[in-house]
Amino acid sequence: MANYSEGRAPARSKRRRMSTAAILVITVIIAVICVAGTFLGIYISGIRYTKIDTPGGGFVKFFGKVDDLGAPYKGKLYYSDGTTAEIDMSSNTVTYSNGDIYVGELKKLLKDGEGKLTFATGDVYEGAFSGDAITGTGKFSFAGGDTYEGALINGVKEGYGTYIWADGSMYIGDFRGDKKEGTGKYMWADGSSYEGQYKDDLKNGRGVYKFSNGDTYEGDFESDVRTGIGKYTWANGEIYEGQFAGTMMNGTGKYTWPQGRVYEGVFENGKIVRTDGGENTSPETTDAETTGAGF
Repeated sequence: MANYSEGRAPARSKRRRMSTAAILVITVIIAVICVAGTFLGIYISGIRYTKIDTPGGGFVKFFGKVDDLGAPYKGKLYYSDGTTAEIDMSSNTVTYSNGDIYVGELKKLLKDGEGKLTFATGDVYEGAFSGDAITGTGKFSFAGGDTYEGALINGVKEGYGTYIWADGSMYIGDFRGDKKEGTGKYMWADGSSYEGQYKDDLKNGRGVYKFSNGDTYEGDFESDVRTGIGKYTWANGEIYEGQFAGTMMNGTGKYTWPQGRVYEGVFENGKIVRTDGGENTSPETTDAETTGAGF
C-alpha cells in the first residue's frame, strides 16, 4: 500500500519544451549545412559559375565545368539579349540556341581571333572576330549565292571590300555603314561598268560609265543620275560635251559628228533648241536620249 507523506502525491518529472526561436535557428543551420554541402559537391565536381561583361555593354554568363586551371571548359552560356548557347572548349565550338554554330578562337568566352560562323539561315562567315563581334577582315558567303570579302565592323561592311552578286555582277571599292560610299568600281553581268564616286549606295560625284553597247559617259552624277558637266561618246564616234540633267543633254553643250560637223548651242531634254523658231530636233544621226544599263 502506497505511503503518502503529509497527504501529497509524488512529484512528476517536468519536460522542457524547445522555444520557436530555437527551432527556427536549428532549421536555418540545417539548411545552411545542406546548401553548403551542395555547393561543396558542385565545387568538387568542377562546376563553376562566372559572368563576363562584353564590349557592347552586355554580358555573358557561364555555368559548367572548368579545367584544372579553373578556366571554363564545357557548359552553358547565357547572353544578356536572352540567347543561350552550349560551349565546348575541347573543340572551340559554340552552338547557339537559334541554330548558329561557331568554330574558332575564343577569349574569355567570347569569339575573338579567327573563326567560322555558320548561320541557321545558311549564310557563312569566315574571318576575324573581336569582342564577340564580326570585326576585321573576312568573307561572307550568303545562301543566295552572293559573297562579300573585305573589312567589317560589328558585322557591317565598313572599309574596302569586294561584293559579288550571284548573277556575276561585282563591286570593288569603299563601303560605309553597309553601303557603297567613297570610290569604287561596279561591273554588271551584261558588261557595263561604272568607276567613280559613290554616296549612300548611289553614283554621286565624278565617274566613268561604260555601256555594254560601247557608249561611254564621263562626268558628273547626282543620286545615280547623269547631272552636271560631262562627256558622252557614242560607239559610232559621235560626241557630246556639256551640261546634263536627268540623264539627258540639258543646257549648253557641243555636239560633234565623226565627219567633223559641230554644233554648239543649247540642248533641252536631249534635243537641239532651234533659235530660228523651228521645232527642236535631235542630232541627225543619233538618238541623244539614249540611256544604258544602270540608269
